[in-house]
Amino acid sequence: MDGRFVPPITMGPVVMQSLRRITRLPFDVHLMVVEPERQVDAFIDAGAARVAVHAEAARHLHRLLAHLRSRGVAPVIALNPATPPEAVAWALLEADGILVMSVNPGHAGQQFIPEALEKLRRLRAMAQEAGRPITLAVDGGINETTAGPAAAAGARILVAASAVFAGAGGIEASIGRLRQAAARALAS
Repeated sequence: MDGRFVPPITMGPVVMQSLRRITRLPFDVHLMVVEPERQVDAFIDAGAARVAVHAEAARHLHRLLAHLRSRGVAPVIALNPATPPEAVAWALLEADGILVMSVNPGHAGQQFIPEALEKLRRLRAMAQEAGRPITLAVDGGINETTAGPAAAAGARILVAASAVFAGAGGIEASIGRLRQAAARALAS
């Protein structure tokens, strides 16, 4: 977060580069920044495996997604709550994933916006029609109540913060409950 696209400022590539030295886990970077094309290479050089850029912030989204792929990272399109799925229909062939924001980005602890479920369903249908194996993700307000409906709507990556770090019983228990909620929804 750059303090411009969204109000807060968070960690940058230097922190990620430091973390890269202690883990081989893949880094999935979500850039909530103005002009992401100016930032992506620093995060790739620091060890990013996937990079999500906002359709609303990238001046030349198609070019940026192609650049991400050329650098060997998975290109992901992020969409704010008010951005319709059709805004990225033409870019589906360049994306490996789409991240649906189910809150207005920038602040933890917000309530899940229910309309995100319909957006996930529409994006899933669009990806199927395009014949693309696009991984759908959802970020914001994910908890034990919203994880199941989000998974049923097509999300395969659930981004949760407050429900994990402030959940009862600690991080491991909180993640277990989220996984169970998603698994129940997918099994029905």
